[in-house]
Amino acid sequence: MPATPRPNVLVSAARLAPEAVAMLEEAGYAVHCTTGYPAEEELLEAIGRLRPVAILHRQGFINGTVMDAAAPELRVVARHGAGIDGIDIAAARARGLAVTRAAGANSRSVAEHAMALMLSMLKDLPSVAAGMREGLWEKTSRMTRDIDGMTLGIVGYGAIGSKVARYADAFGMRVLAYDPYLPGDGLPGPGTRVASLAELLPQAEVLSLHCPLEPETRGLIGAAELALLPRGAILVHTARGGIVDQEALLAALESGQLSWAGVDVFAKEPLDADSPLRSHPRVVPTPHLAANTPRGALGMACGAAESIIAVLAGRLPALEGAMVVPAGQASSPVLS
Repeated sequence: MPATPRPNVLVSAARLAPEAVAMLEEAGYAVHCTTGYPAEEELLEAIGRLRPVAILHRQGFINGTVMDAAAPELRVVARHGAGIDGIDIAAARARGLAVTRAAGANSRSVAEHAMALMLSMLKDLPSVAAGMREGLWEKTSRMTRDIDGMTLGIVGYGAIGSKVARYADAFGMRVLAYDPYLPGDGLPGPGTRVASLAELLPQAEVLSLHCPLEPETRGLIGAAELALLPRGAILVHTARGGIVDQEALLAALESGQLSWAGVDVFAKEPLDADSPLRSHPRVVPTPHLAANTPRGALGMACGAAESIIAVLAGRLPALEGAMVVPAGQASSPVLS
């Protein structure tokens, strides 16, 4: 008697950590990968061929058309990461699909990347290194800044933002945080909670963003908000590209309102080759790799795999914060 075919899991990327593949295979699923940044046409072709019960989403966009192509087999879309902006949540909810995320799995990696950007800009390392390569020796002509005693403004005090607060506190920074979705009045870690962006921004010599891309956070930091920062402030952006108005960011850099911007995420990814954010002398750009450490990548992959196994078995994922939208229910906004 022929063996029953294994249910398929489609990964919207060219690869998945072997440990996560092994988890899914041991649970009885067959794992299939697409290419990097798959177009909708590729997703639809793969879905029509595989009829997956789950999509492990890394790259591209999972919309209602993709979900419908996988019906009725598709039951869960699991995000390889903390953000869910690459998934049409309303479409998933309307179709009774569960959506999960690996919340917190990459928090150390992203928080460390944010601190690395912050320190490199306060010490002018990109321009100092460029000067050295050009033969300059700026020992006495250049002054950099100390991180100790500076005020850090954090937007979003979830898994990542709270770790940035702990690291910054260890460096001697004064930490202020804005997060309207935290319960209670205080913070569950270092820093002082403020009631609004209008209160936070004028005090933030360094502004670090750690909120998801939601309708209420799209364009959250634009020209008006950047103008509230102290002149010469630094922006650290490791959240999601649509949160910051990129034209306003460039204008603030040109005017000197911002002295530096460290940017890991962009409104359109991959970033266009001719984008001024690539070449601006006061921008430290990185290609959305803040979570790309062995531990961070493994945590996201295994968290997503575990959530698929759990949902298909009729239970909640073990990873805290993994379930974002249970099938047919509304999600709760979180700044994380």
